[in-house]
Amino acid sequence: MVKLSIIAPIYNEEDNIKLLHQEITDAVRGKIESYEIVLVNDGSKDRSAILLNELAKSDPAVKVIHFERNSGQTAAISAGLKQSSGELVALIDADLQTDPRDIFKLMPYIVNMDFVNGKRVHRRDTFVKKVSSRVGNGVRNWLTGDKIYDTGCPMKLMKREVADSYYLYEGMHRFLPTLAKINGFKVIEVGVSHRERQHGVSKYGVFNRAFVGLMDAIVIGWLRKRVIHYQIKGQ
Repeated sequence: MVKLSIIAPIYNEEDNIKLLHQEITDAVRGKIESYEIVLVNDGSKDRSAILLNELAKSDPAVKVIHFERNSGQTAAISAGLKQSSGELVALIDADLQTDPRDIFKLMPYIVNMDFVNGKRVHRRDTFVKKVSSRVGNGVRNWLTGDKIYDTGCPMKLMKREVADSYYLYEGMHRFLPTLAKINGFKVIEVGVSHRERQHGVSKYGVFNRAFVGLMDAIVIGWLRKRVIHYQIKGQ
């Protein structure tokens, strides 16, 4: 088992893939005893698959998973979690708006916590995107009864036990901190940096953030209210 797995879903990110690999490698090399980079190609239609295969051939730390067709962000994250082998697991998006070096901002907290959720500070997004994310987070917290400020932040760090506890359904990547809490793990949010996207376009718009997750949030809220609590006598 390696010490750290870094997982990134990839969908039509041909202009970012080489830079993503370079930044992750620069961030972790020499700072962690062993690592792997798990890149999940979510049915990309550009040259992403070719570039990913080239990386895997040139760097033994890179593990590539190819989907036959586009299956969505939740599926990509779920596959990455299942195929990774790290004692610790970090999630990051391929657009590089979050900085891989911030993994080590989260690392000190994992000693006493099980899941560390990044919280984007000084967001470098359009006004519409900021508003839609704020609305989406607000609606999700209202429906789930949680208090996660930035559940949509792609930068996350968790222990292997947390990763193994997930059984994800479509859309549930938006609720990973809440699901970790439901499963009995300790969660904290820590500020991370945020940068402007250099290449490509966002794959998720206002509708996705504000409305698509509504029914998912209702389901998560329902599940949270029905968590089983018990203590075995004598233990």
